[in-house]
Amino acid sequence: MPGPLEVVEIERSFLREVGSIFWFIANTFQETMERVQQGRAPFRAASFFRESVRAGVDSVPLVGLVCFFLGLTMALLTGYQLQRFGTERLIPEAMGIGPLRFLAAPRMLALFLLTPCLSTVSNLAAVFASSLVCKAYFSIAFPYFLDLVKDSLLIRDIITGILKSFMFGLLIASIACYRGLTVKGGAAGVGTNTTSSVVTAITTVIGFDTVYNVIYTNFYPT
Repeated sequence: MPGPLEVVEIERSFLREVGSIFWFIANTFQETMERVQQGRAPFRAASFFRESVRAGVDSVPLVGLVCFFLGLTMALLTGYQLQRFGTERLIPEAMGIGPLRFLAAPRMLALFLLTPCLSTVSNLAAVFASSLVCKAYFSIAFPYFLDLVKDSLLIRDIITGILKSFMFGLLIASIACYRGLTVKGGAAGVGTNTTSSVVTAITTVIGFDTVYNVIYTNFYPT
């Protein structure tokens, strides 16, 4: 068990990290807007499109494949349990991303804009996979499956998912760029910061999603 002084130091380190990331986002935005106010391009268009291809187009096969298998797994695991109670038709309900301006801004903007697209691809892949499971194991025809999906899907669910995906893209890009620009210790530092950026991004996204859902359900209860 860490002592009181160690706990305080951990809390201070966490707060410094959060403050640094928010400083990074604010300064990147400020530096970019200063160029726009001067009537000049904040970064090269080629840089933005290159990062868009890397963050968006090149990610589609991996995102689609991963979410396809996630859809298969979720449909199988939930379907058998729901079938025991005669409610396997509820599966479609359950299925219901200076140096700041030049280096960080195009990457942050690309991931901010393309994360909703990747989210859409992942949702379609998961729903398609679950429809295959429902057809093969639970005798739910594809047209009926789509009808159940449309009946259980709310407009506010779509809007909420899009809004969250925008914020997730901004958080992931900000953390990754911040870690990349604060690398120390040569090649070993690159590996350490890469691992740290992945862990921090996952933790931050889960934390933000939790806070968002708590606030959302309090203001807009189902």
